[in-house]
Amino acid sequence: MYARLIGTGSYLPGTPVTNDDLAARGIDTNDEWIITRTGIRSRYLASPGTTSSELGLIAAQRALDMAGIGATDLDLIIVATSTPDFIFPSTACLIQAKLGNKGAAAFDVQAVCAGFTYALGIAEKFIRSGSHKRALVIGAEVFSRILDWKDRGTCVLFGDGAGAVVLEASDKPGIMSTAMHADGSQNSILNVPGQICGGQVTGDPFLRMDGQAVFKFAVRVLADIAEEVCQIAGIQTGDVDWLIPHQANIRIIEATGKKLGVDRSKVIVTVDRHGNTSAASVPLALDEAVRDGRIQRGQKVLVEGVGGGFTWGAALLEF
Repeated sequence: MYARLIGTGSYLPGTPVTNDDLAARGIDTNDEWIITRTGIRSRYLASPGTTSSELGLIAAQRALDMAGIGATDLDLIIVATSTPDFIFPSTACLIQAKLGNKGAAAFDVQAVCAGFTYALGIAEKFIRSGSHKRALVIGAEVFSRILDWKDRGTCVLFGDGAGAVVLEASDKPGIMSTAMHADGSQNSILNVPGQICGGQVTGDPFLRMDGQAVFKFAVRVLADIAEEVCQIAGIQTGDVDWLIPHQANIRIIEATGKKLGVDRSKVIVTVDRHGNTSAASVPLALDEAVRDGRIQRGQKVLVEGVGGGFTWGAALLEF
């Protein structure tokens, strides 16, 4: 029994916000500075009041449409997000209600930028166990809500968006292998060290990052876990048709591909137009490549993410 991907969908809110647009808003930056360091040219920012569940709902509906099934056919809904609508209920339950599904298991996964790969791995195991037959996996974020817009080292990097996939039980090849890891001792290099306590914000409610430390850690673990899932599946990294790494920074993406020996032409890149959308980045890039025809049936696609925690995960898919 396999978990086979039968639909993808994505959604980006509003219109692109360019680097020049950010500079015009009073942020101490410019287009050349951002592009040189990150490769990012634009990103999408949700309007005030727009939530992760609203973005995730549209991505989910598009994935269900491609799959040719209805929301009532789902028996599992997992949402990867670090920016939930509420402390509780889960964003997954909110999307479930908006879709009109009742009875499916629904819960959130919090693994930051590795969240989608974690959620995908969890859904795959539910399906392969035989307990569930159809799963909706969503990555949805409104990271603009947790950014310090006075910190040009972080606020220019991130964007909002959502991506989704539908999986179903099948005797045909699908998800060939998955892997997930974490190292909590690295929690300080990328975090939001604040919380709500007694109705008040305590600590720092904004994203903070040690960019150099994140870069070194990310390149190492992304290369390691790509090799791991390929080894589990019994193939070489060179056998992969497409690599979709977490879209955080073009330097990390290029360094990872080089370390794995994957040709640049086989790496899907959207960071230049979307920025870092955390748990949404991998499914956004996946949906784009499926819909524009780059990814074809029978091809092998490796998706991977790394995020605060520190967490990292990957999955090898056969379409």
